[in-house]
Amino acid sequence: MKRVVLLVALCVAASSASFAQKKAVSDAQSIAKSDKADFNEARNLIKGALANDETKNDAKTWYVAGFVEDQAFSAERTKQILGQKPDEPKMYEALYGVLPYFKKSYELDQLPDVKGKVKPKFSKDIKSILGADHSYFFNAGAYYYDKHEFAKAIDGFEQYIEIANMPMFAGTKTAERDSTYMTVQFYSAIAAIQLNDAKLAIEKLTRAKDFPYRQNDVYQYLAYECDQAKDTVAMEKYLEEGYSKSFAEDTTDYYLLSLINLYITSGRDEKALSYLDKAIEKKPTNANLYNVKGRVYEDQKDFEKALTMFNKALEIDPNLTDALSNVGRIYYNQAVNKLSDANGITDNTKYKAAKDDALKLFKQALPFFEKAHTDKPDEMEYMIALRGIYYNLDMGDKLKDIEAKMGANK
Repeated sequence: MKRVVLLVALCVAASSASFAQKKAVSDAQSIAKSDKADFNEARNLIKGALANDETKNDAKTWYVAGFVEDQAFSAERTKQILGQKPDEPKMYEALYGVLPYFKKSYELDQLPDVKGKVKPKFSKDIKSILGADHSYFFNAGAYYYDKHEFAKAIDGFEQYIEIANMPMFAGTKTAERDSTYMTVQFYSAIAAIQLNDAKLAIEKLTRAKDFPYRQNDVYQYLAYECDQAKDTVAMEKYLEEGYSKSFAEDTTDYYLLSLINLYITSGRDEKALSYLDKAIEKKPTNANLYNVKGRVYEDQKDFEKALTMFNKALEIDPNLTDALSNVGRIYYNQAVNKLSDANGITDNTKYKAAKDDALKLFKQALPFFEKAHTDKPDEMEYMIALRGIYYNLDMGDKLKDIEAKMGANK
């Protein structure tokens, strides 16, 4: 008999606890609806229901949790509409709390009841509230972006995108891939860049690249972030895609020159030369292109073609310092090699002839390095070359002067 009484007592206690939690859900909703709502009190009430076994799997519990946040957001937004100063952090923090709760409520609301039938009670309201709030997620992201709180900015932008992508909004204005939708995607990626998170930035830029909003910027950012992530395969892919898009003339150069640089640094000289020819075809008076092409030929040990390209660059721009030093370097290196060969010759006549050839090459290098040194007097590479030339040409006074300059620059 006592056992029966005990079981009954336990059942009553469980029923009482369940009733208390369900009442807490209703009370939280009522408080949130009131004119002088205490949202913190409402949140505390619903917090317990969200953790309680009797109410945590109830769609209403999660709906009310989201409803409380939406009401808190709306209270601040109303101030804004009335021309008053809202508490923007409080407003947007509440807004950010709506979607996670509503997603869970919507999921539970679609489950069949004990009779196997789906009879949603909250889905219509959830759709209505999220649709009304949708644009404010963009505002929230922009607010935090301007505050340089980029992680929070991403949160707002991503919730905007998530709502637009929800099946419940298919075919509605909320789901439109309009200019705002594309702008949000772009700035979510830019915010990720500001966080110096290359992986996250690449993920979001890759999503944005197929939409016609600032695509040129997206592709350039993608290439840069892939470079930062040391993913040269992806970098090359996006550079080639960007180049194929045929953006404005001044921006296409970025892709072309970046590809050329990538091919050179990865040892793919033939591809580099091919793209250099494309670049030169577009801009035949660009001295730098001929200079770079000369460097590729120099790397291939084709010094005759290299000199042809360097000299072509100097025809276009006689003051192109890099091209001046490139010509000087080829003559200088050839002179050093000739002199080394000469020092190994025992026949005096042949030795003198070989040495004369070396000295001629030093003389050919001299004016190019002197002009380069004049243009960039602190460049140590040019001074080292001039010291070697002055020494071998027995130009004592010049040698002393350049050594003095080198000492002063150490």
